[in-house]
Amino acid sequence: MSLQFGVSLPQGGMMELASIKDPVEAYEAMTRVAQTADELGFATVWLSDQFHTFPQPVQEKTFECWATISALARDTKRVRIGTLITCPTYRNPALLAKMASTVDVLSHGRLTLGIGAGGWNERQDRAYGYDGASAPARLRHLREAAQVMLSMWSEEEAVFEGEYYQVRGAINQPKGVQKNHIPLLIAGGGEQVTLKLVAQYGDACHIGGDVATIQYKLAILKQHCEDVGRDYESIHRIASAFCSIGETHEQAMAKIPEVFLGFLRQVGITTLLGSPATFREGLAALEAAGVQEVLLLFPDALNLDSLRLFAKAFI
Repeated sequence: MSLQFGVSLPQGGMMELASIKDPVEAYEAMTRVAQTADELGFATVWLSDQFHTFPQPVQEKTFECWATISALARDTKRVRIGTLITCPTYRNPALLAKMASTVDVLSHGRLTLGIGAGGWNERQDRAYGYDGASAPARLRHLREAAQVMLSMWSEEEAVFEGEYYQVRGAINQPKGVQKNHIPLLIAGGGEQVTLKLVAQYGDACHIGGDVATIQYKLAILKQHCEDVGRDYESIHRIASAFCSIGETHEQAMAKIPEVFLGFLRQVGITTLLGSPATFREGLAALEAAGVQEVLLLFPDALNLDSLRLFAKAFI
């Protein structure tokens, strides 16, 4: 098995930190998950651009993505760090490219910038005063944002005149560490627009859903690559999986809080439950579908034992 594995960090958005009352202690607990993943050999750790809890907003701590990832750039040493996903409409993409360039330097070249069209959390958008753009408009924002960021990472003075964004001679120094530029991940499975944007501009993609859905979407991506003359194999392909691992199936099920069961009912995602032997079958199916990296959402990541058990079996 040649799969790589990443870890979705317990940022607070799904009440993962609710048992820790002191916000400083909660932040340090999240950081320990990232550092443990780093030490165990996981390929990546990821943060979400989430402002409060999901699916229901409650008065519970949720750490902001970009402030947190800047700190993780210094608190980890080897593991790649990424955003899954940042919404370009929350920050001007020229500024976002500048922020990413700085974080890439702070991490000595370990950042992947993941972006998407947004709109998945309309309640959050309204709460923070962001206009509720239609799905087609959000996709047009995404197209322009990708072009702006790539220009900021490659041109001495970026110039872009679009419907939503205008950049007129922006200087971005330093541009980051990685060559030719910071990897740009475009998330989403929209067949006509999003996957075509991946083929045109993306260095990586993230596809949601079960194994059959992922396989189908990747086949569409491959066709888009052929249509635009892009090497499909040059795109790093990532899928998420909810992951509860134990020595037995019963142990794995006992680790899942009710809030996560509610999340699973609302969001389509590949689910891996049970012993390492059961996991091996599910991971093999994802790899056969064309996935190169599996981003794992552990419901009990804070106690670190599940990360260690998974790493012992698969890394």
